[in-house]
Amino acid sequence: MFRESVRIAFHALIANKMRSILTMLGIIIGVGAVIAMVSIGMGVRDNVQSSIASLGSNMLIVSPGSSNSGGVRGGAGSMITLKTEDADAIREHIKNIDYVSPTVSKSYQVVAGNQNWNTSVQGVTSEFMSIRNLTVGSGTFISEQDLNSRTRVAVIGATVAENLFGEMNPTGQNIRINNTPYKVIGVLDSKGQSSMGQDQDDIIIVPLTTAQERLLGINYIQSINIQVSSAEAIDQVQAQIENLLRQRHKIIGDKEDDFTVHNLTSLLEMMTETTGMITLLLGSIAAISLLVGGIGIMNIMMVSVTERTREIGIRKALGATYHNIMMQFLIESVVIGVIGGLIGILIGCFVAVLISKLGGLNTTITLAPIIISFSFSVGIGLFFGIYPARKAALLDPIEALRYE
Repeated sequence: MFRESVRIAFHALIANKMRSILTMLGIIIGVGAVIAMVSIGMGVRDNVQSSIASLGSNMLIVSPGSSNSGGVRGGAGSMITLKTEDADAIREHIKNIDYVSPTVSKSYQVVAGNQNWNTSVQGVTSEFMSIRNLTVGSGTFISEQDLNSRTRVAVIGATVAENLFGEMNPTGQNIRINNTPYKVIGVLDSKGQSSMGQDQDDIIIVPLTTAQERLLGINYIQSINIQVSSAEAIDQVQAQIENLLRQRHKIIGDKEDDFTVHNLTSLLEMMTETTGMITLLLGSIAAISLLVGGIGIMNIMMVSVTERTREIGIRKALGATYHNIMMQFLIESVVIGVIGGLIGILIGCFVAVLISKLGGLNTTITLAPIIISFSFSVGIGLFFGIYPARKAALLDPIEALRYE
C-alpha cells in the first residue's frame, strides 16, 4: 500500500509539472541561499583566522603609547618609550618565551637599476623569521653577524622582487634605499594578501641595527614582537611583561602606561566570535526564504486537496483508509521538499564557487550547512504538508463525491 501511495503521489506531481516546480522554487531558493550565505560567512572567518595566524602563533606585540603635548594627544605608538634594552630585559627575565624581536619600520622609495618601488622597510633581528613564520625561497635571512656589524644587507618580499627585478633572481644584486646601496641576500616565499587586503609580500627586511643607525638615525624601537611558548601561558606572560616594563619605565600607582601590549590570541578569538555571529545572521536571513517555501507548499497542497476532492471521495468509496489518504498527500509534500532541497544544494554550491571565482571573495563550503538545510527542507515539506493531508483524509466520501 505504501508503494501505491508513492506511485499516486508522483503521478499527481508530474500531472501538474508547472505547479510542482513553482512550489519547489521557494525550497530551492531557501536551501541555496543558506548554503551560499553560510559559505561566505565561513570564508570570511577563515580569512581572518589565516591573516592573524600569518602574523605568528601565540604572539604578543608591545608598542609605544600615545604622546600628550599641551593636552593634544598623538596617535597610538607616537611616544618614544621603547628601547632595545626593553626587549633584552623581556628575553632575560620572562619565562615561557621562545623568541623576541624588536622592530622599526619606515616607507622608502627603493631603486634597482632603472626600476623603483615604494615599500615598507623593516629593521628586525634574526628571531623575527621564526615569530612571523617566514621562509626564505632563495638566499638567507638576517644573521646575528649582520646585526653586530650593522651590515647593509636586505631580504626582500616576492612583490618587491617582481617589481624591481622581474624574472631575474635578485639574490646577490644591489638595491638603493635612501640612496644607499644594500645587497640582497634573500627573497622571502610569498604569503599573499591578508584578509584586510594588505600585500604581505610588499616588504624589505634589513638588520635592526642597520635600520636604526644607517637609515633612521634613531636609538629607540617602534615595537617588540614576542612569541610565547604556549597559548595557555600567554595571559600570564602578558601580565609579567606589563609589570616588567612598568618597573623599567618607572611607572607607579595609577599612572597611565606609556606602552601597550597587544594579545593576538585574544584578537583571534574575538574576530572568530564576531565572524561566527555574522555567519549565523546570514544563515538565519536566508532560512526565512525556506519558511516562505514551506508556506508555499501548504498553500499549493490545500489547492490540490480542493481540486481532487472527487478523486479522494472515489478512493475512499473503494476502500482507502484515513491513513492511506494521509500518506499520499504527505508523500507529495515531502517529495517536493526532497527534490527542492537537492536542487537547492547544487545551486547553493555553484553560487558559492561563482562568488569565489568572480567576486574575489573566498568562500568555504562545508558539510554541516548542507545537511542542516536539506534536513530543514524535508522537515518543512513534512510539517507544512500535515494540515492539507489531514484535511484530505477527513473528507466525508459522500460529500466528496457530490463535489462539483
